[in-house]
Amino acid sequence: MTQRDVVFPPGRQALYERNRYSPAVRSFVSGQVGSREDGSPEPDLEAQVRLAFDNLNAILKAAGCTFDDVVDVTVFIVDPESAFETVWKVLPDYWGEAPHPTLTGVGVTWLYGFQFEIKVIAKLPEPVVG
Repeated sequence: MTQRDVVFPPGRQALYERNRYSPAVRSFVSGQVGSREDGSPEPDLEAQVRLAFDNLNAILKAAGCTFDDVVDVTVFIVDPESAFETVWKVLPDYWGEAPHPTLTGVGVTWLYGFQFEIKVIAKLPEPVVG
C-alpha cells in the first residue's frame, strides 16, 4: 500500500488530532471550517466563513498552490435560507477571477458546532523529491 502524502499547515494540529483526519492529501483538501487555532468555532458567521477560507488558503499554501488551483468546491451551510446572503457576500473576496471552479452547495443540519464548511479538490503540485 502506498503511504498517503498528507499536507499539514502550521498551527492547525489541534483540530486534526482531536478529530482524526488529515487536512489535505495531495490533490484533495478535506473540509475546512472557521475554527480558531484551538479548534473551537468562530461564533460570528461572516467571520467564520472568512476564517474557513483563510484556513483553506493556509492548507493550499502549505501544499504549494493557491485557490486558483481549485477545480471543484462543495460548501455545507447550516440553515442556508438564513445564512446564504452572508456566505455569498464573502466569496468574491476569496474566489478570484472567472473562470470559477465548479460548486455544489449543500444545506445541512449539523456541522460539529460550525455553521459553514468548504471542501475542495485542487490540482496540487507533485512533491519535490531529492
